[in-house]
Amino acid sequence: MKIYGFRWTVSLILILVGISCTANLEMRKKQANTSRNLGEAYYRQGNYPEALGEFLKSETIYPGDPFLQNDLGLTYMAMKQMDLAVKHFKKAIEIKPDYAPAMNNLGTAYLNKKEWDNAIRCFKEVTESFLYATPHFPFSNMGWAYYNKKEYALAEKFYLKALEIDPKFVNALAGLGKTYTAMGRGSEAVATLEKAVKDYPQLGQLYLELGRAYTVSDEYKKALDAYEKAVEFAPGSALAREAETEAQKIRKFR
Repeated sequence: MKIYGFRWTVSLILILVGISCTANLEMRKKQANTSRNLGEAYYRQGNYPEALGEFLKSETIYPGDPFLQNDLGLTYMAMKQMDLAVKHFKKAIEIKPDYAPAMNNLGTAYLNKKEWDNAIRCFKEVTESFLYATPHFPFSNMGWAYYNKKEYALAEKFYLKALEIDPKFVNALAGLGKTYTAMGRGSEAVATLEKAVKDYPQLGQLYLELGRAYTVSDEYKKALDAYEKAVEFAPGSALAREAETEAQKIRKFR
C-alpha cells in the first residue's frame, strides 16, 4: 500500500509539473506574440530598427515561432543584411517545412545575393506547393533568375507562366519585355512594354525598358520619347541618369 501511495504521489507531482510547464509555455507565447505584433506594426511603417528590436525581444522569449523567424528574415532583408535574412528564413522553414511564403522569401534573399541557382531551387519548390496563393510571384522571380543566368528561353517561359495567372503583373511584363530585348526580338519587346506602360503609365522603369526596346527596333524617336518619360517619372534617380545616358547615345550616334 505504501508503494502504491508513493507511485500515486509521484504521478500527481508529474501531472502538476506538466500543467505548470504548459501554462508557462502558453504565457511565454503570449508575451512573444505581443512583441511580434508590435514589431510587425513598426515594419509596416518602414521603421526597421524598431521592428527588429521587438522581433529580437520576441525571439528571446519564444524562438520556435516560424512566423517570427520569417518576420526577422524580412526585416534583415529590408535592412540589406542578406546573410542574416537567409538564416532566419531557413529557421522558419525548419520549424514549419510547408511554410511556402518563407520559402519564397528565401528565394528572394538569394536573388539579392545573386545566387541564382539557389533562388531557382526555392521558387521551384514554392510553385509546386498547392498552399501558395500567388504562384505568379515565384514564376516571375524564376524568370528574373534565369534572365541573369542569360538563359533567356527559360526566362521567357517562366514570365509567361506568371502572366497566364495575372496578365497585368507588372514585374513579369517588365521582365518579359527586358528578356525579349536581350534576345533581339524588338517587336515583341515593344508590344509587351507598350502594354505595360498602358497599364502602369507612371512607372519610370517601364519607360526605360521601352526605350531600349524601341532602340533595338531602330525606332529612335520613340526611344528618345520613352527615355524622357523615364526621367519625368523618376527625376534625380539612378534610373533617370541611366535613361539620360541611353538618350545621349542615340543623339550622339544618330
